[in-house]
Amino acid sequence: MTKTAALVSVATSVPPHLFHQEQILQAARKLFADRYPQFETLSSLFANTGIHRRYGVKPIEWYIERRGWPERTQAFLEGAESLYVDVARKAIARADLSGSDIDVVVTVCSTGIATPTLEARVAGQLGLRADVSRVPVFGLGCAGGVSGLSIASKLAEARPGANVLLVSLELCTLAVRHDELTKANIVAASLFGDGAAAIVLRAGDGGATRVEASGEKLWPDTLDIMGWTVDPEGFGVVFQRTIPDFVRDHLGPAVAEILARMQLTVDDIDRFLCHPGGAKVIAALERALALEQGTLDHERDVIADCGNMSAPTVLFVLERAWAKGLPPRSLLTALGPGFTVSCVALRHAA
Repeated sequence: MTKTAALVSVATSVPPHLFHQEQILQAARKLFADRYPQFETLSSLFANTGIHRRYGVKPIEWYIERRGWPERTQAFLEGAESLYVDVARKAIARADLSGSDIDVVVTVCSTGIATPTLEARVAGQLGLRADVSRVPVFGLGCAGGVSGLSIASKLAEARPGANVLLVSLELCTLAVRHDELTKANIVAASLFGDGAAAIVLRAGDGGATRVEASGEKLWPDTLDIMGWTVDPEGFGVVFQRTIPDFVRDHLGPAVAEILARMQLTVDDIDRFLCHPGGAKVIAALERALALEQGTLDHERDVIADCGNMSAPTVLFVLERAWAKGLPPRSLLTALGPGFTVSCVALRHAA
């Protein structure tokens, strides 16, 4: 019988620079208003996201200067390494372990490129063993927190007793673009922040919260919904369709389909834990999942406090729900480039 993976600890971390939403709006106005006539019309987005504050790896003045690939990459390496060490140390300590106890490291990140990868760069600071197994994962975008948890749980189940560390880290603010005078770029400026989450998993020795099952659905012909373009200046955000409308129309049946493969139904889920893309996406999630308006309270709190941090955001939601006490069965869901939905069912024993 398969020994299911249990969540031993959960931790989150944000970088040191705090930005209030009004402060970001004023910076965006300084960058775009004179060059992009539609900016003032789109500026209402900043007040409608549900975001009060966000965090970045650089002070706000850094983003006002135009940056290219070399500067963005250097900022990514410095910021990501520091944030990685902080969140991993928290998760390892909460699991009553040391870095040398970690057998497998899964690193999920889509907002920067590092070769050697991030876990190799910080291995010495974390005290990781020379024989630690490394699994870097790129390109999952906002779905990466849930998909990463699924990957990490399968690795834990394959090696019962092994300690698997998942780190999901994104520095979305480093993709701010001065040259792209588009609605998609303004939407990105109104939403995204930086953050990281880490989870330690282990299979075979109990644990109150276990990964019961996982599943994904990839919709055909949806490559243009979300992703990156790549050019000499850096990453450029792709938002070609209205994501809240897509969520409202397609998420419910997709989740039901994934649950059916788990031999579950929507009625078996006591709590949905969703990636909060923004206020409109949260409202669309509630409609799609037939939830009462206001049900996704942790999601609204996380987006208000930290903004959309891409992949780790749903794990911030999980941390808050974990602290409050999980119900018997929860379902983590996140949507991301592909276009895809990823789900992980958690079974909790009080």
